[in-house]
Amino acid sequence: MAKPLRLSTTSPSFEADFKARLHWSADTDAAIEQRVADILADVQKRGDAAVLDYTERFDGLKVDSMAALELTQTELKAAFDGLPAEQRDALQAAAARVRSYHEAQKKASGESWTYRDADGTLLGQKVTPLDRVGIYVPGGKAAYPSSVLMNAIPAHVAGVQEIIMVVPTPKGEKNPLVLAAAYVAGVSRAFTIGGAQAVAALAYGTATVPAVDKITGPGNAYVAAAKRRVFGTVGIDMIAGPSEILVLADGSTPPDWVAMDLFSQAEHDELAQSVLLCPDAAYIDRVQAEMVRLLPQMPRKDIIEKSLNGRGVLIHTRSMEEACAISNRIAPEHLEVSSHEPHKWEPLLKHAGAIFLGAYTSESLGDYCAGPNHVLPTSGTARFSSPLGVYDFQKRSSLIEVSEQGAQTLGKIAAVLAYGEGLQAHAMAAEFRLKKD
Repeated sequence: MAKPLRLSTTSPSFEADFKARLHWSADTDAAIEQRVADILADVQKRGDAAVLDYTERFDGLKVDSMAALELTQTELKAAFDGLPAEQRDALQAAAARVRSYHEAQKKASGESWTYRDADGTLLGQKVTPLDRVGIYVPGGKAAYPSSVLMNAIPAHVAGVQEIIMVVPTPKGEKNPLVLAAAYVAGVSRAFTIGGAQAVAALAYGTATVPAVDKITGPGNAYVAAAKRRVFGTVGIDMIAGPSEILVLADGSTPPDWVAMDLFSQAEHDELAQSVLLCPDAAYIDRVQAEMVRLLPQMPRKDIIEKSLNGRGVLIHTRSMEEACAISNRIAPEHLEVSSHEPHKWEPLLKHAGAIFLGAYTSESLGDYCAGPNHVLPTSGTARFSSPLGVYDFQKRSSLIEVSEQGAQTLGKIAAVLAYGEGLQAHAMAAEFRLKKD
């Protein structure tokens, strides 16, 4: 039976109990770190041969060459064509909404701009896409076609010319929805490899897998450790922790809806966290009763139960205002405002990966088809980081064109500061451009 921890903010032990329940260490096991380091070094040294060895060892997939691990565009299209019409339509509808959202995002913040000073000096910013990116799509406990859309489409909208997908296929089992999603999202090349070896191949390049500029997408502890280690050689999006949902409820939403929303993250894995904050103790009782009723019906009930018993928490607060304040401390990945007045509380919420407003806005809609990206900061990192977006696949270059007139003013300022730093060549380079009296 799922029995998430019950807490009350009026309890003297609340702070200690609250911190203990929320704590999750992102530290990677030392053995994993060493194994990942060995794999990265081996792939960097031996390239394709090492990738083939690790794919056989970890995925049970033995092939003679990397060509057998690359998915052709014909195969991706065949996967799409072979889907039931309902799945094809859903995939295309979701892709259209994700693309529309990220195109709006690009227009709002991703364009180059310039202006000129009164003296004719031009200043501005040039925004350009990355040349080539790699997207990692998990393929272990479950398959995630939605992750293909969420990683590839914003890269495509940003203008990235080559999108390289890697996805593990244990025992060679390929998920048609994942392949079809790659076709719909415009993936350039795809390889059925995963784990630290796939991250290494993307970061360093092999004879077959081209080196990329940035790697995005979630994975297991080995993938996270590998991404951390290759950062600097390539860019990465984030180091993702277990999935999280926090529901702010005022008691107006049917309790079975909220119970199922809490299940929706708990079913990801045993370390996922589901939190309910509510000022109505009787309503929390009803939600908990619905959890007990609904759990036996769930195909992934064992995972849900372990997640809720190990990390789930139902918190009775003094008020919705206090609930909002606690939510800001947690900075959850997914935040549902399950209230008949969601816009009353939204201004009080500062930190969250994504905010879902109103009883009808289940987090699962954001995962698949609402439009905004579902790759979100976890483990409290929403305090300082943002969802994956078009901006993650662009870079910015400053534009500076100083006029002759502008150089007379700026040169003097720069020379004074450069001499103050003891950098005479800097100062003189500026002074050479000053008009001689």
